[in-house]
Amino acid sequence: MIWTSGVARAARRIATAAALGGGGLTALGVVTYGLLMAEATLARRLVGQPHGLDGPPSDGVYGDFPGEPIRMTVLGDSTSVGLGMTRPEETPAVIIARGLAAVAERPVRLTVLGQSGAESAHLESQVDRALAERPEIAVVFVGANDVTTATLPARAVRHLQKAVGRLCDAGAEVVVGTCPDLGTVRPIAQPLRWVTRRWSRQLAAAQTVAVIEAGGRTVAFADLLGPEFDANPAEMFGPDRFHPSARGYLQAAYAVLPSVCAALELWPEPEPARVEGSQYLLAAMAVEEPGTEVTATRVAGRAAGPHGRWAALLRRGPGPLPNA
Repeated sequence: MIWTSGVARAARRIATAAALGGGGLTALGVVTYGLLMAEATLARRLVGQPHGLDGPPSDGVYGDFPGEPIRMTVLGDSTSVGLGMTRPEETPAVIIARGLAAVAERPVRLTVLGQSGAESAHLESQVDRALAERPEIAVVFVGANDVTTATLPARAVRHLQKAVGRLCDAGAEVVVGTCPDLGTVRPIAQPLRWVTRRWSRQLAAAQTVAVIEAGGRTVAFADLLGPEFDANPAEMFGPDRFHPSARGYLQAAYAVLPSVCAALELWPEPEPARVEGSQYLLAAMAVEEPGTEVTATRVAGRAAGPHGRWAALLRRGPGPLPNA
C-alpha cells in the first residue's frame, strides 16, 4: 500500500504539472532524469534491430459477418503496428479486430495509423488522420518511447490527453494501453532497470488519470507484461530483445479486447470485481494488476469527490492464451 500511495501521489503531481504546462519530473528527480537520458542511449545501442521498420500491412475488413463494419482505428507506437511480425494476423490490431468481430457478429474495418518509434507527441498527426476515418472505437498503445527518450512525464501526458479528448469529442470510444514495464527489458542493466520500472509505472498511472479526464478508459500493461516477459524472455520477446514476440503481442491484445468490447457495450461489466474510488488511487492500483481497466464513473450522482474525479477499477484480466 505504501508503494501504491507513492505512485498515486506521483500520478497527481504529473497530472497537475501537465495541466499547468510544467515538466513533472516527480520524485525521480533531476539526477535520475540525467541517468536515464545517458543510459537509455546505451540501452538502445545494445538492443538488436527488429525485422523491418514497421509491422506488416494490416488495414482491411475482418470478420465474415453481415452488416455495416465497425470502424476501428489503432494508433501509437511499435506495439500498435506489431513491429517485428511478418504476418498481419500476428499483430495486436488484427487480433483485436477479429475478436471484436466475433463478439459483435459484425465485420470490423481496421485502420492502423501507429508508427514505430512514436512518442505521445506524435499522436497529434495520427489523430488528424484518424478523424478522417470517423472511428467508432480507437485503441492507443503509447508510453514506452516516452520513457526511453526520457520525455518529461507531464509533457507526454499532456499530448496523450489532448489526443484522447479529440477522439472522444469526435464520437469515438477510446481505449488506451498504458506504458508497459520497461524494467523487464534484458539489455537494460541495473540501476537503469530499476529506474525505468519506476518511471514506467508512474507514467502509466498518470496516463490513466489523463485518459479518464479526457473521456477514455485505460488497460494496464505494466504488470501484465512484467512478470510474463521477465520469466519467459525467450518466448515473450522478439529477436531484438526489446519488442514482443508473436506470443507477447497476443498477450497484449487479449488484455485489451474485453475493454474494447465493453466500450462498445458488447461485454458485461464484472460487478463483483468492480472497485470505485479516487482516480489517483485507482490509477496506482491498476499498474500493479494485469489487464486492469480504469474508467470514469459517478458516485451518488457526482463525478468528483473530495480527492478528485471518481473512477471505477475493473479487474477483467486477460483471457487464457491458446496452447498456454
